[in-house]
Amino acid sequence: MRGLQEIRTDIADIDERILNLYKERMQLTEELVEYRLAAGKKIFDFTPVEAFDFKNARVVFQGVEGAYSQQALQEFFGADTQSYHVETWRDAMEAIAGDEADYAVLPIENSSAGIVSENFDLLVEYDNCIIGEQIIKIDHCLLGLKDAELSDITDVYSHPQALMQCSKYLGEHPAIERHSLKNTAGSAKKVRDDEKKNQAAIAAKITADIYDLKVLAEGIQNNTSNSTKFIIVTKKKVFRKNADKISICFEIPHKSGSLYQTLSHFIYNNLNMNKIESRPIQGKTWEYRFFIDIEGNLTDGAVQNALNGLEDETEGLKILGNY
Repeated sequence: MRGLQEIRTDIADIDERILNLYKERMQLTEELVEYRLAAGKKIFDFTPVEAFDFKNARVVFQGVEGAYSQQALQEFFGADTQSYHVETWRDAMEAIAGDEADYAVLPIENSSAGIVSENFDLLVEYDNCIIGEQIIKIDHCLLGLKDAELSDITDVYSHPQALMQCSKYLGEHPAIERHSLKNTAGSAKKVRDDEKKNQAAIAAKITADIYDLKVLAEGIQNNTSNSTKFIIVTKKKVFRKNADKISICFEIPHKSGSLYQTLSHFIYNNLNMNKIESRPIQGKTWEYRFFIDIEGNLTDGAVQNALNGLEDETEGLKILGNY
């Protein structure tokens, strides 16, 4: 029987040969990328550009005037950008898919309440892609009619995420009944339109001016550093040449070690994975689709090596964007 040290040495030799083969493959992949770029060809069906031209862009957001999505839109594109609002996030995705808008702004994750799961699913369903992101600090306020006082409030309206983010404050006022609506600014609009002194909304302070409401309490969110990340989505499969973040999703076989084996492509190609989420696959009990963010650009040889490997070993690999 061979000694333990001899076996370990052989394993180390094999590992070194594997790494050297990966290095050779990366070199060839980089040469292939350079050839594709020189020939003006697309990278994984994506086209690299120096910069985006947002002049005359039409941008859609979900909600009504004063929504946090509108604030994200204005910070990313500018306050004078041509924009309009729709009722649901699906409507926003439909708008860009049908060329009614050039870009859509969607919330994707909150630092306190976690991911917006519906929008992860919409990224899979629609063939749109992410070209940017915008983070907005969220400061929730309790808004009521001009003649209302906190003691008058028996019902509060807001988006489910906002209600969750203000759970501690609402827990201190157990007599107030919570009601979920599609967005925060729409909740403020409802309070104004209903003209009921016992109603209040949880929304941004700016909506108090828009809908002529009174701020009954400020900064009522659980986390004072509460922020929401919004993604900028478009129909065109493009990315900036200096983009450094890639979002992908895929399914894997429901068997032992499949996720570990899949993630090894990032290890061997020395890529940093900074996010992983999972969502149930509709119609497949206890099977999941994984959403991953990695650092890099689609023109990088290491990135292409990893993605080519994932394409062979996963099902439904989709590049959601490079931004």
